[in-house]
Amino acid sequence: MARNLDLTALRAFATVAATGGVTRSAVLLHLTQSAVSMQIKRLEEALDTRLLDRAGRGVRLTPEGEKVLAYARRMLSLNDELLDRMRDAVPEGEIRLGVPHDIVPRCIPAVLRTFAAEYPRVRITLISSVTTTLHEMFAEGGCDVILTTEAAPGPGGEELVRLPMIWVGAEEGIAWTQRPLRLAFETACVFRSRAQAALDAADISWEVAITAESSRAIDASVSADLACHVVIDGFDTPEMLPVPHGGNLPEIGEVGISLYSAPAPLDPARARLTEIIGDVYGTLRPSHRKPVLTAVSASH
Repeated sequence: MARNLDLTALRAFATVAATGGVTRSAVLLHLTQSAVSMQIKRLEEALDTRLLDRAGRGVRLTPEGEKVLAYARRMLSLNDELLDRMRDAVPEGEIRLGVPHDIVPRCIPAVLRTFAAEYPRVRITLISSVTTTLHEMFAEGGCDVILTTEAAPGPGGEELVRLPMIWVGAEEGIAWTQRPLRLAFETACVFRSRAQAALDAADISWEVAITAESSRAIDASVSADLACHVVIDGFDTPEMLPVPHGGNLPEIGEVGISLYSAPAPLDPARARLTEIIGDVYGTLRPSHRKPVLTAVSASH
């Protein structure tokens, strides 16, 4: 007797693999977390193998899960391709998406994978820059959709989430103990003035030690323990980690991640892209790192 795999369960599994967790997957699939977990369980029972390693924070694929994922993506792709071919028209074209470089890695891969699965013939051109430049490009028609990091959204903008800003530096670095505090920022970085104002209010001397047009140059300088930088909570990287300052550096406040979409007639593909972006970024939450005040001698 022939056995059939449930495509719904395969899609749930592929979405969890793409997003790295059940919570975001549930939002994208418009299901409850328990429903997504149940779909994964049914698939594991059907295949008689464990697909996910749930130990620790988040979920990881087991070796068998890696194998199954490749088949799941192929099966879902064929399913979606057949449905598209049976429709009268398959959406095509290009959407120019602008995103600040520092909020790309954590969320945009999941956004692009989810969108590509639904609209395989619509090309996404990803433009990475600072918020001020993206606003200029959007106003001039150079981007169809942009994300920004700013204190409050402007006209036409929708704030998706609001998160604290945090200090970052090199792993086991000491740059944050030095006075004046050495800072590294891109020339047009919107966080620069916020960080400087917070230091002034805390009566901490500072100097802009490194400026660059490239975010890569800033990342390299900070990871080399030459200076400190500021990022949105949760968007630190292995090269730039939260500084364990124990309250000896000031809080910088919060910043919003906002979404803007061009006012031109909204086609289904762009509408779906903005929905996916809202779902993925809207699930972000602060890490709730609360520094405990400790006495640290500043280096001179």
